[in-house]
Amino acid sequence: MMMKLVAAIAIASATPVLALASPSCTGEPKSKWMSEEAMKAKIDAMGYKVKTFEVTGNCYEIYGKDKDGSRAEVYFNPVSGTIVQKGD
Repeated sequence: MMMKLVAAIAIASATPVLALASPSCTGEPKSKWMSEEAMKAKIDAMGYKVKTFEVTGNCYEIYGKDKDGSRAEVYFNPVSGTIVQKGD
């Protein structure tokens, strides 16, 4: 019983950290976001090859390859389409 409690506390205390891992991309409502199709076209024009495209918090996020063929994890402002944060 004690181990389950310790595990539950550990998971609960880690959750806010995970939520803060993604950046804040915009405060605008989703009605002002560019469509996913338009964003994917813009990302393609930037030279990225998208493997996964998703909405993460208030960002568009991709996993794929950059123009040099390196792995890329990129967060975009869904209103302007600008890059907010890059990882790998």
